[in-house]
Amino acid sequence: MNGIRRLAHDLNISIGTVSRALNGKPDVSDETRKRVLEAAAAIGYVPNQAGRSLRQGKTGVIGFMMQSGSEITGDGDVFFMSVFDGVQTVCARHQLDLVVLLCSSEEDPDAYLQRVVARGFVDGLIISATKRHDHRIQFLAERNIPFIALGRSLTEAGHPWLDLDFEGMAQTGVDRLVQKGHRRIGVFAPIDDINLGFVFVDSYRAALERHGIAFDPDLVFRAYPNDRGGHEIGERVAAMPEDKRPTGFVLTNEMLTVGLYRGLYDCGIKPGADIAIIGRHSTNSQYLNPKLTCFYLSLRDLGIELAEGLLATMPAYAAHYPHGVIRRVVPLTLIEGGSDQPAKG
Repeated sequence: MNGIRRLAHDLNISIGTVSRALNGKPDVSDETRKRVLEAAAAIGYVPNQAGRSLRQGKTGVIGFMMQSGSEITGDGDVFFMSVFDGVQTVCARHQLDLVVLLCSSEEDPDAYLQRVVARGFVDGLIISATKRHDHRIQFLAERNIPFIALGRSLTEAGHPWLDLDFEGMAQTGVDRLVQKGHRRIGVFAPIDDINLGFVFVDSYRAALERHGIAFDPDLVFRAYPNDRGGHEIGERVAAMPEDKRPTGFVLTNEMLTVGLYRGLYDCGIKPGADIAIIGRHSTNSQYLNPKLTCFYLSLRDLGIELAEGLLATMPAYAAHYPHGVIRRVVPLTLIEGGSDQPAKG
């Protein structure tokens, strides 16, 4: 007696009900699904994924596409691992598997995505590092492939997306530093055409104008979004004449903040005291001295919302998540530390 037949016999329910419960179908009650899953676990039964995929035309796999390479992640990533945990939490509810698709920083993301789609081993996709004009969005939309973007884009296909509130970070950060007497406020922007850089710098510029402060392009520091990039910014700041240096910084990247602290210290400049810093919270930021004033959000919760937003567009799971197409800017909470002291003099 094979696995499904044995489960049906032992639980005194139909083979079809057992199959639907194992496949996460919405027409099975939570109580029945729990009984089936517990019984399957007790006998060590695992559905044959290859056979099930052939029968259903589905893989049971969700892909998360991200860029890799030292220029992107530096010595480690503190953002995506927590996001993955949230995504996997939702996938586990439906016996879906999460596969991380690593696109090398040396490869064209469009070509990489086309190869992934041609191989057909995922049912839905989460894309990240969204560009100002992102061809991946139109490519996926034209092929009716379920996807959600982590980040906004000017490329519009009526698709779901979630993005962090970079406007709020710029406005709140500038307002806070200006209130403390800072007039020369530096910011970080990515080197490439990732859309968050445009959104953040535009909002930063608007915030300065509200305070009657002229925009200075020399205070927009472009670097790779990692700890080494932050260290290089610290060295560049130290090389500037003192009357041209920023007296405060607003940063959007977690690891870059850690590198900036070290870069400033190495050049004899004290973060917080000589240059005020407002950054992004990370597991590493709690060890910075002085304690970082930072923007916080639950990355695990962000991952959960991403996964639920994707499944809401997939007919097999939409009944579980009747949200429609999610398009939302996710707010962050400011946590006060000691790194944004008033300007000297």
